[in-house]
Amino acid sequence: FGVSKAQQVPQFSQNMFNKLANNPATAGSSESINATVLHRSQWMGFDGAPTTLNLSVDAPLEVLHGGVGLNIVSDAIAEYSNLGVQLSYAYQTDLGHGQLGIGASAGMFQSGLEGGNLNSAEPETFPTESSSVPDFGAGLYYNTQDVYIGLSTLHITEPTIEKDDGDIINLSRHYFLLAGYYHEINSLVSLNPSIYLKSDGSTSQLDINTNIIYNNKMWGGVSYRLDEGIVLLTGMNINDDLKFGISYDVVLNKIQNNSIEFMLGYSFKVDYDRPVKSYKNPRYL
Repeated sequence: FGVSKAQQVPQFSQNMFNKLANNPATAGSSESINATVLHRSQWMGFDGAPTTLNLSVDAPLEVLHGGVGLNIVSDAIAEYSNLGVQLSYAYQTDLGHGQLGIGASAGMFQSGLEGGNLNSAEPETFPTESSSVPDFGAGLYYNTQDVYIGLSTLHITEPTIEKDDGDIINLSRHYFLLAGYYHEINSLVSLNPSIYLKSDGSTSQLDINTNIIYNNKMWGGVSYRLDEGIVLLTGMNINDDLKFGISYDVVLNKIQNNSIEFMLGYSFKVDYDRPVKSYKNPRYL
């Protein structure tokens, strides 16, 4: 048997729109029900390259003094596939000029092998199999009208998946830092810099992002991924509820291995019979 490590936490370039995927404390941090779908094709032109689909939904629930969320990630690499499903709860409380979310997630992580794809002539040679384990996460998230910062961890218990063929997959605990700032340059143009740091304790990845938003309708920008390349970002608010974004990763010196990602987000306001707090409705964050 062998010990392996899968792409346990998939890469997303539009991480500023997808906070729930890495931090359960963001659930219910706005006064809207939010749904986001991302599809990523990584290393285009490479046979068996990773493709990832992510669906996240969260909503505030006053009766729970916070919010709940659901995050589903499907990740395929050649004949291997991973599926993560997480339910989240976050307690939201006022703190200073903003609010603090304290969240936790629980769910499962499943790893599978589509054996027939390894040998289509004799699919029984490599049987299809899958195994799953419980999986947990936790996080903190603080946001005001113009600033947000989050710390979180996934795969807290570092679960181990043991497959029927004796292969073992160790899920490493991951840590995340998310932070962003909204700065209004004038009535039409705003600047939204942000960072995204991911680490498993031995290796780290840092994205430094900057988006320019025009008339709160369209945005464009660039991310620098340390020691890897740059990411081109663009998108638009189709209407007050629906937004669409695209990112294109340019891997330095490896043009043939670029990646593309699509994002579709929908949110609609939840009306409460109480005054609306300004920091609960960040304009772009």
